Amino acid sequence: METGEGADGPSGPGEPGAGPGTELTGLGCASFNQDSTSLSVGTKTGYKLFSVTSVDKLDCIYESETPDVYIVERLFSSSLVVVVSLSIPRRMNVYHFKKGTEICNYSYSNNILSVRLNRQRLVVCLEESVYIHNIKDMKLLKTLLNTPSNPSGLCALSINHSNSYLAYPGSSTIGEIIVYDANNLSTVTMIPAHDSPLAALTFNSSGTKLASASERGTVIRVFSIPEGQRLFEFRRGMKRYVNISSLSFSPDAQFLCASSNTETVHIFKLEQHGPSGEEECPTWGSYVGKMFSAASSYLPAQVSGVMSQERAFATVRLLVAGQRNVCTLATIQKLPRLLVASSDGQLFIYNVDPQDGGECVLAQKHRLFGEDEDKEEGVESEGSEVTVPIQACPSYAATVAIPTTGPVTTTLTGYSEDGGAKKGEVIPEHEFAAGPVCLDDENEFPPINWCRDGTRGGQGRRL
Repeated sequence: METGEGADGPSGPGEPGAGPGTELTGLGCASFNQDSTSLSVGTKTGYKLFSVTSVDKLDCIYESETPDVYIVERLFSSSLVVVVSLSIPRRMNVYHFKKGTEICNYSYSNNILSVRLNRQRLVVCLEESVYIHNIKDMKLLKTLLNTPSNPSGLCALSINHSNSYLAYPGSSTIGEIIVYDANNLSTVTMIPAHDSPLAALTFNSSGTKLASASERGTVIRVFSIPEGQRLFEFRRGMKRYVNISSLSFSPDAQFLCASSNTETVHIFKLEQHGPSGEEECPTWGSYVGKMFSAASSYLPAQVSGVMSQERAFATVRLLVAGQRNVCTLATIQKLPRLLVASSDGQLFIYNVDPQDGGECVLAQKHRLFGEDEDKEEGVESEGSEVTVPIQACPSYAATVAIPTTGPVTTTLTGYSEDGGAKKGEVIPEHEFAAGPVCLDDENEFPPINWCRDGTRGGQGRRL
């Protein structure tokens, strides 16, 4: 949800794989926030924050002239943003961008390769260590030292505050995953996920599923958390190895998208089966899958394993191949969309058919810097009527299209301006809210306003 350098002057993180953000070529970096309502991009001249709650309109809500930014992460829809620049690659700066003030900064022993955050924890990943901070006061809670060499800074952090799991490579030679409980500060399990080193990791929004891909890029696996049991296995391709740069679940975890350095973005469907083993909504593809499954029992194990793997439910053909990009599945204007931010500075928004899949339709294209190019000929405008077939069973689109009756009563304690010493107002928990949570920055965010030494924001700490 991200190219190796010398010790003192990296050009960015080394091939980060699939967290919320990824290092891109034209852009310094690009990352979607935790609920995919905002896109952050960094360039040589500064960084920008965009709102992506509309298809036809891309609003730039903030722009900074901080140069050579290669990490920029925003906490949900709050004013808290974390920035790392090539000029000081060992220092992390935390800002309140609406006030235009620095909250605090931390310096580390080596170059920062990635940063992940949720409402409880902020995780900083170096090549051979991981730092876990309490986001309310930025106190360092745990340092995981001597972790296996991780030159890309690959890690994933669940956005769910109650299932605040952290996943990172357990080996530099094979695809082992360490799942760590960032709340209780203890190791949960080790998952032997792949034969090759890991390239991509991502959690679903509830922190109950973890998807992974290896450097070969042919197979994507989904595991249950915290048990670590394999739930699904998807085959991206067989002809060639690729570099998977991004993995992302849909909000309801029924779909999983994967982008790579090829021209194709794949969307896989996490099929649900009834008690009898029959699919609740059988399709032609399911019948074909059963046929292959039956035939595979007569074939060697290696061949049968390939045949039993699910193929892509839907695909997108990008206009240009060979570029790194970051993708996410989101609900925009009550319809399911696939968003792809490309390394040449463009954001593509595609419509997804959650019932029949197939080739996704390009709905809109936006420039992330410079002037918008002319709309692609044949690009569907959101001004025209968009119809989605009635679903035979509840799905991604059917769920989000149903009128909401207000948030569930599940709540969490809000943040206060004193840095968490006093309990703030009770606010709806994001995962169960009817829509994106609009946080009151003055009362609840940023969660940090006092540094560890008791001084006001802007003071730094060295680790």
